[in-house]
Amino acid sequence: MGTRRAAAEYQRDVEFQAFTAGAAGRLLHAATLLTGDPAAAEKLLENVLAHTYANWFRMRSDDPYDQARTELVRRFAYRPWWRRPRGGALDRLTAQERLVVVLRLFEGVAEEQAAAQLGLPVERVRSICNRATATLRSRPAPPPARSVAEARAAAERARARPPQTPTGSLPQPPQAPPGGDPAPADEIQGAAS
Repeated sequence: MGTRRAAAEYQRDVEFQAFTAGAAGRLLHAATLLTGDPAAAEKLLENVLAHTYANWFRMRSDDPYDQARTELVRRFAYRPWWRRPRGGALDRLTAQERLVVVLRLFEGVAEEQAAAQLGLPVERVRSICNRATATLRSRPAPPPARSVAEARAAAERARARPPQTPTGSLPQPPQAPPGGDPAPADEIQGAAS
């Protein structure tokens, strides 16, 4: 390996380390918002950073953060349908709505730029963003579905509990002593006085 090439690769390594130190946290947050799962977000970010590192020499004049964000969006947008995001802060949104919300509201990308990046008309990006924010502002999402085993266990716990008497209820009449007749009302009155 020539001296020039070794120096260029050393320079790339230094620049890339500085880039990841400054931008990896924000890219990871964006990836977590998109995927809804921290482990999937880390895997997505690893692939994006590997792609960015491999193409570092070609993007000399471009902003590496924009290139990494574009790659993050591209890899998320073209993932298979069975890897759709579940959970996270944006759980109620579709994958396309997540992309638009993260680009427009979290990353602060202009509508025209987001539309070009996603291959959509500007009006479509605007309507998706409006619909997604309306969904997020509406009533909270229903609680997550439980498994059948958890639902059965909760139902059995509810059945095993003795019925609760509401506070402020009327006192119950005296019970008959075991093995005998109840005391006549006159005897109860006499005992109370």
